[in-house]
Amino acid sequence: MRIRIHLMFDGQCEAAFRYYQRLLGGELTTLMTYGDSPLAATTDPHYHSRLLHATLAFGDQELLGADVPSDDFARPYGFAVVLSLPTVAEAKRVFDMLADGGSVQMPFQKTFWAAGFGFVTDRFGVPWEIAA
Repeated sequence: MRIRIHLMFDGQCEAAFRYYQRLLGGELTTLMTYGDSPLAATTDPHYHSRLLHATLAFGDQELLGADVPSDDFARPYGFAVVLSLPTVAEAKRVFDMLADGGSVQMPFQKTFWAAGFGFVTDRFGVPWEIAA
């Protein structure tokens, strides 16, 4: 079994995935727009520059994303992307970058379950739990 996370955006998928790649590394293996896909002929031209599919690969792990039609978009609620990093310094760096332009629900700090942990919603509206 393999579990992957698929994030939904309202026109910000490409910006988000390019930001996540700069922040986390990995390889952007797919950035397909609606206009470049087999769905182009049946998709409103307004959506042609939006992403139908994005993949950011980290070895055998992937973060997936897409822009959905505005009428179908809803802000994420009831989940968080959990990212565990090898050091407190690296976790704090990632947390601070995700917090830039976002909102902090729990500041990054030592907890009874982690040497460092914080909860933040990034500038794209994606909730993250960052741990070391």
